Amino acid sequence: MIWDPLRKKSVVLTPEEGVRQWFIQLMHERMGIPLHMMMSEVGLEFGADVGGLSGRKRKVYRADIVVYDRQARPLMVVECKRPEVELTRQVLDQALRYNRILDVRYVALTNGSRTLLCKREGDSFVFLDQAPTWEEMLA
Repeated sequence: MIWDPLRKKSVVLTPEEGVRQWFIQLMHERMGIPLHMMMSEVGLEFGADVGGLSGRKRKVYRADIVVYDRQARPLMVVECKRPEVELTRQVLDQALRYNRILDVRYVALTNGSRTLLCKREGDSFVFLDQAPTWEEMLA
């Protein structure tokens, strides 16, 4: 078990959870993101219809970590993978699918040994050479 400071409870220490907890600490300590401005395991619904009239099935996904700005709007979505999982285009596509609901400025992918950060520029995302601070992300 490992303590998740965002969910404020102990959770099972799976390989992916270890990566998630490592990245939460990194974002807090190195990027200056306050713990209370992050949430883990954020539920997102796709394809939900109002009143069940369209017959479309809704899909519920969970974003690993979402970082918020001072107005509690989503600022960054983080997708965490087990250490042996490569950060492929499919992993990026997964995070970008979450972005369709969240409309964030930043996307991060990490497997604990490799981390990719992207920033929205216009209608696309570009990879960053270094991690911005939370204050830089807010600017």
